[in-house]
Amino acid sequence: MRSLKMMLLLVWMTALSGCGYNTLQSTDEQINGSWSEVLNQYQRRADLVPNLVRTVQGYAKHEKDVLLQVTEARARVGSMQMTPELANDPAALARFQAEQGKLGSALSRLLVVAENYPQLKADAGFRDLQAQLEGTENRIAVARNRYIKAVQDYNLTVRSFPSNLTAMALGYKVKPNFSVENEKAISAAPTVDFGSSPAPAASAAY
Repeated sequence: MRSLKMMLLLVWMTALSGCGYNTLQSTDEQINGSWSEVLNQYQRRADLVPNLVRTVQGYAKHEKDVLLQVTEARARVGSMQMTPELANDPAALARFQAEQGKLGSALSRLLVVAENYPQLKADAGFRDLQAQLEGTENRIAVARNRYIKAVQDYNLTVRSFPSNLTAMALGYKVKPNFSVENEKAISAAPTVDFGSSPAPAASAAY
């Protein structure tokens, strides 16, 4: 009797393996790991913002509008619940992507403004922060691409026969993914006109 149960268990496990169970497990774990790295790199960028704002503010105090945009964008990102569950909610993921895109755009604007201040550009602290930011943006791009690929592999398994039968039986569903083209549009750095109207008096500091 015991040997019969073991044989049935072996047959059942083999059937699951042949129907994509193991692939579902491995691709789901790849998503979890990739998402953690995405959050880690976005947090790394957010952590650089306060020091970057303070450094620029020391040389370009009257650029209050740009500094305020960066501070507010960083605050909105910081107020979001960056949890593993966020990646499974299409609306929440879209909001997360939009806010991260706006922060990236604000940071790009800040760096463009910095080009107008030779002393700021020569500051060793600023150069170090700029290098860290550039490196972080590269790591974000790599982490995002890995996450996008992991979700694509998982979703393909969920949709494909016969693994889709296993997915339905076990409750695995298609996951939302980043929209790369949309974020590129959001993150596009605008043209900075230094002859524009005066900046607002309000400012924010970290």
